Amino acid sequence: MLFDYKAVSADGRRVLGRIDAINLIDLEMRLKRMELDLITGQPVLYRSLFGGGRIPRRELINFCFHLEQLTGSGVPILDGLSDLRDSLEHPRFREIVAGLIESIEGGQTLSQAMDTHPHVFSKVFVSLIRAGEASGDLPQVLENLTQSLKWEDELASHSKKLLLYPAFVGTIVLAATLFLMVYMVPQLKVFVRNMGQTLPPQTQALFFVSDLLTQYWFVFAALPVVAVVGLQIALRTNPLARARVDGLKLHIPVLGEILKKIILSRFANTFAMLYASGIPVLDSIRSTQDVVGNRVVQIALERVEQSIREGKNVAIAFHDVGLFPPLVVRMLRVGENTGGLDKALRNVSYFYNRDVKESVERAQAMIEPLLTLIMGALLGWIMLSVIGPIYDVIARLKP
Repeated sequence: MLFDYKAVSADGRRVLGRIDAINLIDLEMRLKRMELDLITGQPVLYRSLFGGGRIPRRELINFCFHLEQLTGSGVPILDGLSDLRDSLEHPRFREIVAGLIESIEGGQTLSQAMDTHPHVFSKVFVSLIRAGEASGDLPQVLENLTQSLKWEDELASHSKKLLLYPAFVGTIVLAATLFLMVYMVPQLKVFVRNMGQTLPPQTQALFFVSDLLTQYWFVFAALPVVAVVGLQIALRTNPLARARVDGLKLHIPVLGEILKKIILSRFANTFAMLYASGIPVLDSIRSTQDVVGNRVVQIALERVEQSIREGKNVAIAFHDVGLFPPLVVRMLRVGENTGGLDKALRNVSYFYNRDVKESVERAQAMIEPLLTLIMGALLGWIMLSVIGPIYDVIARLKP
């Protein structure tokens, strides 16, 4: 495995480089032989134009499921990982599992070995494995991870279904509109103007838009690319811009409310899993801040963490941020009062999971006729703007 490393030489000079090593321990030993002291080392990610550097979620699901079955049957962790390595078909993931084996043989725990691959095993994933190792209940943690990954895969599938139809219909509408504007309308424009009559406002507007698209097509083609690139740069370099964009996402009609429920569903599911594994409330909330994927929600969770740290109970802290519905806050309050916060968190997770599925189904039922209406209105405006003047001339020619 290739590692990018940062080291310091005997004379205090900082050295950057790349070297092949089995794991971090082997990397440190190799650098020692080069009279260098390791500062940091990160495995090199293998990326391709088609996303080959990422590990598919299905691979992680199978990994957790089989490792849970093996460890639950009393198979030692090293033997279980060796069996998994030999059965994996994904070359990159097989290499990572081989690295885990080498790291464990070098004296690391499973969680420590996974922590050296942050782009494959998230902080939440590593925290749960560490908790399972500490409690001696690693098979149960692996089972929870399997269920969580399956839920994420199902959630991603629902999200794709929600976006696939609008994207497909939108592409067709855009292609049809561009064809009419760039090819058909310019040909009809000469004929309509030669009729010698005053054109209605909608026809004049149609011809104006057609002229813009025909003469400045390169501007319209480059504008989306420039906008996307500029937005990406702003989001990466300006935290305030990212917070504002994330806030706007939550207020998009129909889709914004679904996105908010998806984010909170991911949070509730992760929080329930962390707390049920024995991780303290504050540490669980801190870990979930990295998985929500929205700066506005992340700031709200930071406020929740601070409120609990100041002495407020969990239910009041979540109520004060105004992000969770009263039913969820009530579940948390009952869970605290009865000492069953882990059960309350699982109920919260179930509540959001069901709500997300129902919201996606309702949105799909609304979006399909809405897009059809928009497509019909747009094409109808184009046709009426062109056919209207022709119809007026024909009507005048009648005896």
